[in-house]
Amino acid sequence: MKKKIVLLTSLCAVLCIVSCESKKEHHKKETKFQVTSPVKLDTSIVKDYVCQVKSIRHIELRALERGYLQDFYVDEGQSVKRGQLMFQIMPKLYQAEKKKAQAEANYAEIEYLNTKNLAEKNVVGQNELALAKAKYDKALAELALAQVHVGFTEVRAPFDGIMDRLRVRQGSLLDEGDLLTTLSDNSKMWVYFNVPEAEYLDYQENKATDSMLVVNLLMANNKMFEYPGLVETIEADFNNETGNIAFRATFPNPKGLLRHGETGNIQIVKSMKNALLIPQKATFEVLDKKFVYVINEQNEVVPRPITILSEMEDLYEVGAGLKEEDKILLEGLRIVKAKDKINYEFLDPKVVFSHLRIHAE
Repeated sequence: MKKKIVLLTSLCAVLCIVSCESKKEHHKKETKFQVTSPVKLDTSIVKDYVCQVKSIRHIELRALERGYLQDFYVDEGQSVKRGQLMFQIMPKLYQAEKKKAQAEANYAEIEYLNTKNLAEKNVVGQNELALAKAKYDKALAELALAQVHVGFTEVRAPFDGIMDRLRVRQGSLLDEGDLLTTLSDNSKMWVYFNVPEAEYLDYQENKATDSMLVVNLLMANNKMFEYPGLVETIEADFNNETGNIAFRATFPNPKGLLRHGETGNIQIVKSMKNALLIPQKATFEVLDKKFVYVINEQNEVVPRPITILSEMEDLYEVGAGLKEEDKILLEGLRIVKAKDKINYEFLDPKVVFSHLRIHAE
């Protein structure tokens, strides 16, 4: 009786396994994979570059004379006009030196005029007149120098701009050269971004004579700056460590929104003619190389390496490895392996691409 029960159990297990395998095989045969082809389109790609925003003029204001900071007339973040008085260093010592120089100049002038009258009457010689004239000129030079020193006690704005943080406080003892604040001219902004060597060469080869590259600025809040910029200059040398070269774009800033030191992303729209495009989801990666499954004449999936020229949202531009007439596996890349024979449904590339985010013409 026990032998019959064991035999019956074994038979049921075998039938179950055979049935399951049969169902799996049947399911595998019934599975239809989606297949499509690469397509050539005229499209565009947006390239992003991390950038630094700089004022066209950003300078340090420093004390030109030694003394106590008597007063300041502007506050942090305030706009100033060219020539506006910003800081006053206690001028009493320099004013006293100016008065002394003025008195010495007056004395030298009187002595020179007296000597000149005597020389005209032949009472004194020309050498004595020349010596008096030299003393007078020296006194005038010392007076001019004293006036300059007095002027240095007033720190005025060299151009229209915005004052940064105060680095000193009223009553501070200043030495010559001490930093008072910084001043930024934000009427226009210089935006620097680094471009790889290959892209630099492409740009130089394709740009029209005397034309400027138009770029956009994506700000840190992910909003686009409303005014476009122009790439007006390129630095002279490549960075040997990164292989990049710096471009400088100039942006108008009439509303003063941009400030010195901001960051963002420069966006450049690059047009592409007859670009061979495939969906990104049709690719897989092995050891940092991109592959697709190509369907051969025997309906077998064959892995093939491809070269990616550029990447955009949902799409790759293929440089080598595929032709427009090739058929590639679109779905189910993880459940097949090389040389598997499959049933498939071919999808028109235009239908496939209509469900992707692409800007094609």
